[in-house]
Amino acid sequence: MLRTVTATAYVTPFREGGSLPGLMEADDDGMYVVKFRGAGQGTASLVAEVVVGELSRRLGVRVPELVRIGVAAQMARLEPDEEVQELLNNSAGENLGMDYLPGSFGYDGIHWQPPAPEAATIRWIDAFAANIDRTWRNPNLLIWHKKLWAIDHGASLVFQHAWPPVDRWATRRYDLSEHILAPVADTLSADDLSTLDADLAARITPGLLGEVTGLVPDDWLLSMNSAFGDDRAAGAWRARYQEYLLARLRDRDTWRPELAPVGS
Repeated sequence: MLRTVTATAYVTPFREGGSLPGLMEADDDGMYVVKFRGAGQGTASLVAEVVVGELSRRLGVRVPELVRIGVAAQMARLEPDEEVQELLNNSAGENLGMDYLPGSFGYDGIHWQPPAPEAATIRWIDAFAANIDRTWRNPNLLIWHKKLWAIDHGASLVFQHAWPPVDRWATRRYDLSEHILAPVADTLSADDLSTLDADLAARITPGLLGEVTGLVPDDWLLSMNSAFGDDRAAGAWRARYQEYLLARLRDRDTWRPELAPVGS
């Protein structure tokens, strides 16, 4: 299970994020960037944050700690900003918190670059999870203590917004030509990229996917029943995610990032 904390104060919104995440203080004295269940994409984006973020962590990518953060409904009454107030009102219960990295700054590819295998790993995971939100316009990468940290995976797993036939999504390619780490990743030789692909694919087992989907709270999964007119149990939702991801893994020769990127 993800560690659970309780929000004690809303500090400030991050208005550059489309879903209006906010910085909150919690009862463990920690500070967290919080993604709210009441935002536009609902709990689906929180599911993607956990599944892809925790998968990335297990494949060697630095991801700030993710926690379940409880937000009380009465916190909304303390906020003068009507937009924030409405968001908090709609987000009572468990939300997603990401450990705040004080003093971090956004990656720009100019002043510092990660090792090529690290860049290629992040790009490969983004291709696997269909994370199209890692471009020069929106890098979603931070530099902290001279290390690269990956954040904001909520735009991944796009299949969960429509649930197309498994085979159709499994082979779909996305345009990675503007991926912010492509210039670094492509300094690896074709043989090295092929070796990295084989290594990462071998490490993504049904057991590993079961582990990361098991970190998603039942409530976040069950909330999708009303969105799709479904009545699946939480375990059935987890199995559905695993089915889609395993199918994509089997068909990776159709989307591997070292192949010439094409539009979707």
